[in-house]
Amino acid sequence: MSRGTLLGAFALVGLITPLAAQDLASPPPRGGAVEQVAADASSAQDGDEGGLTGSVSFEGNLDDLGIAIPAFATDRDVATPANAQGTGALGAELARVISNNLRNNGLFKPSGPDGLPRPTFPQITDPQWAVWSNRGAEMLVHGYVRARGDGNLVVGCYLYDMALRDELVRSGWVVPPADWRRAAHKCSDLVYSRLTGESPFFDSRIAYIAETGPKDNRTKRLAIMDSDGANHRFITTGRATALTPRYSPDYRRLLYLSYVDGNPRIYIYDIGTGRQQLVTESTNPTFAPRWSPDGRWILYSMAVNGNTDIYRVSAEGGPSVRLTTEPGIDVGGSYSPDGSQIVFESDRSGSQQVYIMNSDGTNQRRISFFGGRAATPEWSPRGDQIAFTYIPGDFNIAVMSPNGRNFRKLSNGWQDEAPTWAPNGRIIQFFRTERNTGRTALYQVDLTGDNLRRLNTPVDASDPAWGPILP
Repeated sequence: MSRGTLLGAFALVGLITPLAAQDLASPPPRGGAVEQVAADASSAQDGDEGGLTGSVSFEGNLDDLGIAIPAFATDRDVATPANAQGTGALGAELARVISNNLRNNGLFKPSGPDGLPRPTFPQITDPQWAVWSNRGAEMLVHGYVRARGDGNLVVGCYLYDMALRDELVRSGWVVPPADWRRAAHKCSDLVYSRLTGESPFFDSRIAYIAETGPKDNRTKRLAIMDSDGANHRFITTGRATALTPRYSPDYRRLLYLSYVDGNPRIYIYDIGTGRQQLVTESTNPTFAPRWSPDGRWILYSMAVNGNTDIYRVSAEGGPSVRLTTEPGIDVGGSYSPDGSQIVFESDRSGSQQVYIMNSDGTNQRRISFFGGRAATPEWSPRGDQIAFTYIPGDFNIAVMSPNGRNFRKLSNGWQDEAPTWAPNGRIIQFFRTERNTGRTALYQVDLTGDNLRRLNTPVDASDPAWGPILP
């Protein structure tokens, strides 16, 4: 979205064109199943499921926590489709992904695998405690990768407390070679969750709008990628403008808005098959489609005769139900995690503010009363907070409780907007527009307002949507 989008300045007219006019690119490759197994380095298939065998002894801030992550070991170095150089080289890549994940999260100071000694396969379950203690590590991540006879890989992950000299947690996964990065993300999630007590988020994906061209004539394509920016894919070619993507709760589909010849349509794209389904179309300006938590309904906004309201339609298509009727511009719509309420923006009070209503449109009430304007609200997956674009002048990202209290500003840019939550509800992603160039990029910030970082994308990026944890 741009500043004009937030102000509801749409004037789109024209003729409806057929579904065939859509500009889908080649579908992404179908992901393989990831099977969790016991992380027993002796067999990689048998043994107990792991679990907690100790308690964290570290005292202090997590951002002071040193974690050593050496290259993952292998029982025999063989070439695989994941890495022609062999499972030994792949073990180093696995450790690099895990180290980058934990470092970019801002809570830890991981080291490795480059510059660290590489453990042998037997040492994965029998660490050389003195070696790692001398390097100042409080925590140690060991792991292994093995090639199975069926062509799949087995990846094991172990977290050790150096002070206790004890294993804290272990797990393992069987993955197709093409999905080796998912094993690294799952190991990252295992470590993060064990040390913080929070739910995981690394094994997830992000959809966004890829932007190219001059700022007054941007080409906007739908794209997806892993949470760290890897495995990037363009879903549409850019012949038609794409906007505001959202993953379905089951991760199988993408909801997005497309303009063909200036006319809006809401589509559902099946990630596995590459097919898309038309949900609804209109000659009226339409924007901000959103899923219900159960995946049965879609909210969207539509302007009719100068009045913009929020509507609900079945994900299978059919007639729409109008939920708001107040004069003015009602935009957005994000369900609470239990599906009982909807948060949205409206200018019915004279300026953009955040409102809440029941899922059937009843009991509409304003919750933002802290000065300035407020737009693009998004309910946290934990249900405890609402993120939104705060506009006291510049555009910033802020959060508040669902009752409108506990307001906190998290970013301080010129134009930061369109927040979307990580699956664990502790990190927010948004996009930032540069003042002079109009270029856009994705950023992440945690709920403290610290650890702001830019997420690299191959082209300019806007309208991010963070999906749930992959099944």
